[in-house]
Amino acid sequence: MMPKNQSRAMLLGLIAVACWATVATAFKLALTGLTPRQLVTIASLVSVFIFAGVITRKRQWPAAWQALRASPRQYLLLGVLNPAVYYWVLFMAYDALPAQQAQAINYSWAMAYSLLAIPVLGQKLSRRELCALGIAYSGVVVIATGGNWSLADSNWFGISLALVSTLLWASYWLINTRNTDAPSHALLWCFVIGFLVLVLAELIWPQQWPHWQNPVYLAAIYVGVFEMGLTFLLWLSALRLAVSSAQVSALIFLSPVASLGLIYLVLGETIQLTTLIGLGAILLGLYLQRQQS
Repeated sequence: MMPKNQSRAMLLGLIAVACWATVATAFKLALTGLTPRQLVTIASLVSVFIFAGVITRKRQWPAAWQALRASPRQYLLLGVLNPAVYYWVLFMAYDALPAQQAQAINYSWAMAYSLLAIPVLGQKLSRRELCALGIAYSGVVVIATGGNWSLADSNWFGISLALVSTLLWASYWLINTRNTDAPSHALLWCFVIGFLVLVLAELIWPQQWPHWQNPVYLAAIYVGVFEMGLTFLLWLSALRLAVSSAQVSALIFLSPVASLGLIYLVLGETIQLTTLIGLGAILLGLYLQRQQS
């Protein structure tokens, strides 16, 4: 077990949050030339190499193989769910919506987790948690409508995809609550299986791929490293090193704000007031929920 070190935990947490703040912009840049399925396929393969590299460096392949042999059906389900279906749907949402809308709605996944935990884990919601849910989802409504209460003008296809992605992500973590395998082992097999599912989808429904020199591939590789691979391991390490995991977890609130700044500077999107108001409501709901827990 790693010795606790709060300063190092906070540093790793800040690095992880800084990386995650960049990925919404990277998603949109990659999607200028790749389809959502192509993007998740490339990014998943990159992540497989990262997790395999970590396991190789630690000489943990026997334990990793044992984890797969012990729970093949569980990893089949998890791999289909994430990365294959979750990121496919998420990237479709980013393809259909402005980045500021998609990334803000995606932060409501913790609320989806609370709702799904009721039937799956038999948990009950307190009045404070219900209030937090109401505040957060009111923010989603504000973002979805853009302050224009003529609902017919909203892109409900893209918004629905973004909301479905939060349910998929929450479902992945709910299923993972009983998984005691090492994170790098679990992530490796999820991404190996997810990548194979995506390759099968490509064989059945082939797509036209950009020329290999197209710079969108660099954006896709970036997504694989800083959204799915290295950053997740950094975040888990930060939580394990932390004396106070609550302090580290609070850093996640910095990510969406920094992300909006990059969306404005790099993508040139005008940040709408309704996005700021809606995102503020989502973050307030998340804060109230964390205070309850």
